[in-house]
Amino acid sequence: MRPRLVVMLKEPHPGRVKTRLGRDIGMVRSAWWFRHQAAGLLRRLRDPRWDLVLAVSPDREGCLSRVWPEDLPRWPQGHGDLGDRMARIFRQMPGGPVAIIGADIPAVGKGHVARAFAALGRAEAVVGPAPDGGYWLIGLARRRGIPPGLFKGVRWSTDHALDDTCATLPGHRIAGIDVLSDVDTVADLPRRRLPKRT
Repeated sequence: MRPRLVVMLKEPHPGRVKTRLGRDIGMVRSAWWFRHQAAGLLRRLRDPRWDLVLAVSPDREGCLSRVWPEDLPRWPQGHGDLGDRMARIFRQMPGGPVAIIGADIPAVGKGHVARAFAALGRAEAVVGPAPDGGYWLIGLARRRGIPPGLFKGVRWSTDHALDDTCATLPGHRIAGIDVLSDVDTVADLPRRRLPKRT
């Protein structure tokens, strides 16, 4: 079965996306950065080795959005915290390996994704750690049922997020891949200029 790479996206409205970054550079510039970052990421990660799927929020607006490429399938994220939404994706996607990432990881490329899916050939789960104690990718081979407590009790946005997540995968062999950073604040931005508005 073909692997699926799911990119979690929010509509890039000021005040709705990257609000911590917005406190540093302004909400309009932050939303503008996210829109351009996500668009570039989606272009980079198209590959015949996997299906690229968008998990969108808000559900209705995201599914009808003209911002994201029309040819990519869209799934509503639904309600709940990040763990609720990711667990729903893992449970509802058609069979085969699934990896989930956010759209705010500037350095991610096809090689990183390929290594994640290769790891799922040997392990039951894979994580791409972030330097802050969280992670930029999580994937499941899904050769057996999804643990009922997946992501329960994870302390999101803390340095415990990765360890807490691994604890919700009892008995799973978990592989690690590259350490990459997401962008939460201006200090996390790559050393290049923010895009100009046109």
